[in-house]
Amino acid sequence: MEALGRRSLYKGARAPPWKETYRRRCVERLKNSRAKLLERYRQAGENVHCNTRGALLVQEVMEEEWQALQSGNVSLPSLRRKETLSQVLEDYDELAEVEAIHQELISQEQLIIEEYERSLQFDEECLNAMLDSLDTGNKIICPVCRRNNLTVMTHLVLCQCGLCISTQGMTEQKLRSLLEDSVTEHGLQCLHSPEFSITRGMARETSLLMTCLVCDSWTVLL
Repeated sequence: MEALGRRSLYKGARAPPWKETYRRRCVERLKNSRAKLLERYRQAGENVHCNTRGALLVQEVMEEEWQALQSGNVSLPSLRRKETLSQVLEDYDELAEVEAIHQELISQEQLIIEEYERSLQFDEECLNAMLDSLDTGNKIICPVCRRNNLTVMTHLVLCQCGLCISTQGMTEQKLRSLLEDSVTEHGLQCLHSPEFSITRGMARETSLLMTCLVCDSWTVLL
């Protein structure tokens, strides 16, 4: 009853003046830390249960932004070593506001991870489609755009997407074997699907590059 009485005293109270600034800065920092978040996610393993994903970066973001906010507002309590916000805030409304921000950031973090997983799934599906075309002996799907078929000539490999690479003595069979062997070799060391892109060298020559952000590998194929 006493706790309920205290809560009723705070009911209808205005949000603390620092709330919106703190919330905005936390959300912005989390968005800007996408690469760091995904790196931690990959290190933790992608079988991490959905409910535990909020522990990856949210707490660190909130503590760092609180310290930055507190440095410009001495009236806010400072975080000591190994302390959390819930341990230094005594006002019920302030605790409630911080918890609301915490839950919002967890939701944002999970959205970033889910978007990343969908991207991985799409890459894998496209790669499988390309490999299927290699296995069946059909026209080779462009590994860069993943939509059009490649035109393979002795001295040139072309695609409607703009891919244009000079070659020597190239055939569809040679290119098919090159792509298949490269993907297979990568798969022996990494479970993730590689990506293909066009790069230009010092002499403005176009090359086909296979990269993987997960294992940090890259290979010039053509």
